[in-house]
Amino acid sequence: MQKIIFFDTETTGNTEKDFLCQIAYKTGDENFNGLYKPPVKIPPEASAVHHITNKMLEGKPAFSESSNSKKIKELFEDENSVVVAHNATFDLMIIKKENIIPKNFICTLRLARHLDPEGKIEKYNLQYLRYLLDLDVEATAHDALGDVLVLEKLFERLKTKMTESENLTEEQAINKMIEISSHPSLLRHIPFGKHNGKTVEEVLRVDPGYLEWLLKQKLESDQIDEDWIYTLKYYLNK
Repeated sequence: MQKIIFFDTETTGNTEKDFLCQIAYKTGDENFNGLYKPPVKIPPEASAVHHITNKMLEGKPAFSESSNSKKIKELFEDENSVVVAHNATFDLMIIKKENIIPKNFICTLRLARHLDPEGKIEKYNLQYLRYLLDLDVEATAHDALGDVLVLEKLFERLKTKMTESENLTEEQAINKMIEISSHPSLLRHIPFGKHNGKTVEEVLRVDPGYLEWLLKQKLESDQIDEDWIYTLKYYLNK
């Protein structure tokens, strides 16, 4: 029997160099929310997003030294567990630094894109989807536990759409969600810059140099951008 675990992290930033300062999860009726002292200071840019300050973490243990770390590791790494996160690539990278490597995961960001093949949804971030889909949940944005509660509602909506549109059982839907999440998304539209709103295919025809430049930027960046790198290499035949 698969155990679904919804989780979210708050961190010192959004790059490969950043670390965990909060983790929350929900599985069944169990909720958990913990704050930890990271090995680097939280910059004001990150605090402005999640409102966790260095002062709040004074006296807190590092995650690896906390009383919760062993339980969370065992729970997340259990072969019957399926961890669910939005933009899971980033959260998985963060918890890997804490020596937690789940065997099964679902990314609701990749699922939302997969279930919107025509690109009708303008944005796919968690809070945008929360209000676009009118998800009925009381939760504080950019707090790990608040995001977990939204994540749970989003997951249920996506699972329902997948089971109904593809005539799948719940177990089949979850297994397909795991498979979709396991590889990068092929993105169709550019939501930024001078070609904002155009399809990648269209830009390839009229301005391939822009895609070459964008790929270089993504490869040199310390942010996690697997989907864009995969997409740009696909269209540029690299």
